[in-house]
Amino acid sequence: MNPVRSENGYREYDEADVEQVRVIQLYFSLGLTVKEINDFFHCTRSEEIKRQCLPNAIDVGERKLNEIKKQIDTLRKAKSHLEDYLESWRKMLHKGDGPNER
Repeated sequence: MNPVRSENGYREYDEADVEQVRVIQLYFSLGLTVKEINDFFHCTRSEEIKRQCLPNAIDVGERKLNEIKKQIDTLRKAKSHLEDYLESWRKMLHKGDGPNER
């Protein structure tokens, strides 16, 4: 990032800078460390650096992808269980709505 300073001293960022910040925020939200994120960004700067850091970037990416897949699987199971419980609880509640139920 090389923001331009305006006359009033404010920094002006272009859309590429803003997108880079969004990507960094996404990586942080995925649980990547500063070092892992920095390694990814070095991979995008020049062809020579890219070749050197790609194996590490691939390892980190694959590890994180596997973690995300496990989280998705866990969330799907939790969703299914919660849906089942809610359906069961609603049925129990509606059974109590009859005229003879007290």
